[in-house]
Amino acid sequence: MAHPNKPHNTGFITMKSEHVSRLKHASAPPAFVLPAHDDSAVGQLCRELDAAFAAAETGASFGLRVRYALQRAIADSALLRPDQRIGDAHGYHRHLIAADPLGRYAVASLVWEPGQASPVHGHRTWCGYAVIEGVLSETLFRWDAQTQDAVETRRQPRVAGAVSFVDAGRGTMHQLGNPANTGTRAISLHVYGVAGEHIATHVNDLIAA
Repeated sequence: MAHPNKPHNTGFITMKSEHVSRLKHASAPPAFVLPAHDDSAVGQLCRELDAAFAAAETGASFGLRVRYALQRAIADSALLRPDQRIGDAHGYHRHLIAADPLGRYAVASLVWEPGQASPVHGHRTWCGYAVIEGVLSETLFRWDAQTQDAVETRRQPRVAGAVSFVDAGRGTMHQLGNPANTGTRAISLHVYGVAGEHIATHVNDLIAA
């Protein structure tokens, strides 16, 4: 069985660890919590996520509400600042842009230079993402209980506007990446069901493939 940190052979360069940039404004609240009056696209996204948690208590679809919130957020061209669109030559780069004060979720932009990809992974928590610009390639896998490996099932392009939501577990395993032949940067918006300080350590369940 392959080592969990060994990348699947899809032609991408994958990361074994992740760097997360954080807001550096002196006036920013601790843990990057947005003020209640914030009327930016990120502030609106956070209010919609808060509403999704409240609605879930009455039986409403949490995942569907997260998807709709992501769709509306990426429609706003002012969603990200220029510094939240900066990539890293060594691997895809996460920018933490908001965190729930109750630790229920964190919001991040991910910047993918051509040829960069995530490891094959399941999820330790629920998560959703939407493609802001560029085209990502998503490779899907199923878990083979007998061999204890992930087996590739299909690949699909994820163009700007594509939105996805998955629950925790290995029911949905994938690898996201920006193919080298695109020649252009890709950016996606992600929401994870963890506190902001845990987005690099408590989200991805790395899988042998």
